Amino acid sequence: MEKLKGKRALVTGASRGIGKAIALRLAADGAKVAINFNNNQKLAEIAAEEIYQAGGESLIVKANVSQSSEVDSMFEHILTTWDGIDILVNNAGVTKDALVIRMSEEDWDEVISTNLKGAFLCVKGAIQHMLRQRWGRIINISSIVGVAGNPGQANYAASKAGLIALTRTIAREVGSRNITANAVTPGFITTDMVTSLSDQTIETIKQNIPLGRLGTPQDVAGLVAFLASDEAGYITGQAIGIDGAMAI
Repeated sequence: MEKLKGKRALVTGASRGIGKAIALRLAADGAKVAINFNNNQKLAEIAAEEIYQAGGESLIVKANVSQSSEVDSMFEHILTTWDGIDILVNNAGVTKDALVIRMSEEDWDEVISTNLKGAFLCVKGAIQHMLRQRWGRIINISSIVGVAGNPGQANYAASKAGLIALTRTIAREVGSRNITANAVTPGFITTDMVTSLSDQTIETIKQNIPLGRLGTPQDVAGLVAFLASDEAGYITGQAIGIDGAMAI
């Protein structure tokens, strides 16, 4: 499968979990993939090596996406190397959980800055090149929490809800240039954050999911790969749930 052959992609927060699965899937579909990381270079190198071993092409780019200067440097490196960008997947995110009454201003700011401001900065970095070439795919990884809310995650829920609004605004602004923007709203996915929960908690969660199981990072990656392709060219401004029907 090489439906993304010749495309150049950036996946933020791609050294592990959902981001890594997305990077590997886009590469498997033929795209060159820039793997963004902030803290753990070794994990990013492992992801890049997996892409290389599978016959793909990637590069590693370090940047804290909440810092405009680092985002600018990241895009400069990608554009110098590949002379453009076609696909942006905003996946980087952090959590700092607490009930609102106990949540510090610093924890609120950090989550909003990384999850929402970071996506905004990356969109600005990519979109001018997409406009010039009159083709682009912007995919923002939101969350079921951004749709339904969740006690103890006011900052995270607000950032993920903001991503949906950002997505829909971008879709309206750049649709005439053949650029689509969509959000993906995963439910409970088998990432480190979820698998660290107790077995009892996981079983309780499963009971609220009609499909009876947690999702996998590969489930999310498959949807993202479709949205990045020409096949999804008439889908834009959507927030697409991938949660086993938990949200209905």
